[in-house]
Amino acid sequence: MTTPQQPIASPFGTASTAAEVIEGIDLTGKLAVVTGGYSGLGLETTRALKGAGADVIVPARRPEHAQEILGDLAEVAEMDLGDLDSVSRFAAALVEDGRPIDLLINNAGIMANPETRVGPGWESQLATNHFGHYALTNHLWPLLADGGARVVALSSTGHKLSDIRWDDPHFNSEPYNEWVAYGQAKSANALFAVQLDALGKDSGVRAFSVHPGGIMTELQRHMPKEDLLERGWIDADGNPNPLFKTPEGGASTSVWAATSPMLEGMGGVYCEDCNIAAPTDPSSDFARFMGVNAHAVNAESAERLWAMTAEATGINAFG
Repeated sequence: MTTPQQPIASPFGTASTAAEVIEGIDLTGKLAVVTGGYSGLGLETTRALKGAGADVIVPARRPEHAQEILGDLAEVAEMDLGDLDSVSRFAAALVEDGRPIDLLINNAGIMANPETRVGPGWESQLATNHFGHYALTNHLWPLLADGGARVVALSSTGHKLSDIRWDDPHFNSEPYNEWVAYGQAKSANALFAVQLDALGKDSGVRAFSVHPGGIMTELQRHMPKEDLLERGWIDADGNPNPLFKTPEGGASTSVWAATSPMLEGMGGVYCEDCNIAAPTDPSSDFARFMGVNAHAVNAESAERLWAMTAEATGINAFG
């Protein structure tokens, strides 16, 4: 059955680390693919999965750079999420190899970058964060089904900034706004998990989206210092907000969603702080930062987005 969007009795929370949530879980013989698994949250996710015995493959746009960082933690292969031909080549090599995939962590992403077009003129945040991971997951479907995989999509509280802009997803009619574009992409990541879970659960594939929490990583590389100061994300000396999580803490919800036995038989939900998130309480002072807005877990919207993405990319393992 599909889990209701309500918290469960998780023993973990805001302060938990990736190492803590995976303690006692044996992933020996399991294969994990972690996009962006060589920096920030992705690196900590790779470390936790490898530490539990998993073999990890990290696709990277700059594979030599990624391999320097990862050493023997993971196998690295070239892939650029903004280039669907590159995604196809990476996935085809794995499919040819034939090893079932047990965990797919769609972790990589970009945030609030200047207006950029990729592919046939797609807005880059939607194209990279959503279209690229959609294509990757669909291309890998045979291996995911063989492994009865869990798929984790990195969303964010940024989903609260925008629903899917159904009439103008690529800002062709209205001026580009980097934060609205980011919000749309993060809503897309959450909706992707809803629909993938609906399509995949009969094959044993379950999907979750996660909000990792506030963390300072390379994700903020497009933001000027003045913007970071104004938002309270850093102080005048450049130190991160003390309420932010460490990268290892930020990776904890991804690792929990990917491996926790508490989630057996569950899926299609948005998680935060190592638990299934509650629906947003509009009356709460923390409504902007906690909970999941209804538009990001709406089943009809998820099905609609899947169809829109399939048409745009020409890729659909289920149709």
